[in-house]
Amino acid sequence: MQRNARKPDTIDPMTVADASLSIAAPAASAAPVGAAAGAPAPSSPCAAGDALVELKDVSFGYTKDRQILSGVTLTVPRGKLVAVMGGSGCGKTTVLRLLCGQIRAGAGEVLVGGKSVATMTRDEMYAHRRRLGMLFQFGALFTDMTVFDNVAFPMHEHTDLPDEIIRDLVLMKLNAVGLRGTAQLKPSELSGGMARRVALARTIALDPQIALYDEPFAGLDPISLSVVGQLIRRLNDALGMTSILVTHDVAESLKIVDYIYFISEGKVVAHGDVASIKASTDPFVRQFVDGEPDGPVRFHYPAKTLAEDFA
Repeated sequence: MQRNARKPDTIDPMTVADASLSIAAPAASAAPVGAAAGAPAPSSPCAAGDALVELKDVSFGYTKDRQILSGVTLTVPRGKLVAVMGGSGCGKTTVLRLLCGQIRAGAGEVLVGGKSVATMTRDEMYAHRRRLGMLFQFGALFTDMTVFDNVAFPMHEHTDLPDEIIRDLVLMKLNAVGLRGTAQLKPSELSGGMARRVALARTIALDPQIALYDEPFAGLDPISLSVVGQLIRRLNDALGMTSILVTHDVAESLKIVDYIYFISEGKVVAHGDVASIKASTDPFVRQFVDGEPDGPVRFHYPAKTLAEDFA
């Protein structure tokens, strides 16, 4: 693979190499806090000054008539794994795009480390994105590259590490997800669950400060789903990352996350830690957690009455 010329703002090689070694020593995860809608007084998921990611009254729409998010406020504490849940098309992935700077909020603030994403310069934006790790829906591996080259790709692009160090780091990342033996295989030779784990290894290739997961459980069988879920939890703690998990998989998310935000029709309708979500009597939370076909989220799309349509 052709390597880029040295860039003045590339990541410090020693930082990457040293941080990777920390995977052998998982950090303890503090107990989550908060309360879901329907509880007496929802509390913040983190102490003041401990937030790494904040959305403050954020609204976004592609047009005036098509608002995706409306007044969304959420907080992600350092070192925590926070889920953003809701039905398809509710605006979950839009939250990730705002954090990456792909799109800008029409109103409100998107803050990462206390700095507004909207006001970042070009160089600041590139530096910000290099601190992010992204697991895309269905993995998004390069199909013409080997597993090894897929994981090595961000290292070649964003560092000036020698090939020997990159080799060791790639094998360490693959070993962390249990797939060191697949290094020379192509994505087409992997099962769906294995491909997702390779994508996870690429996500953590540069030891990101923040990991973003866009529907990481989609299309996986129950065993692969559980494996990927537990890897997300363990890697978050071992590498000291802060993770945002966008999903609609309730059962697996409740096993691994610290805090949950529910979005419906572009708004946060409930939030809380796992215990309070499970105990919540809020109608939306109950419908979503229990998988009820009808409730606040209607089965029928708005339409005229049957009598009017068949008149």
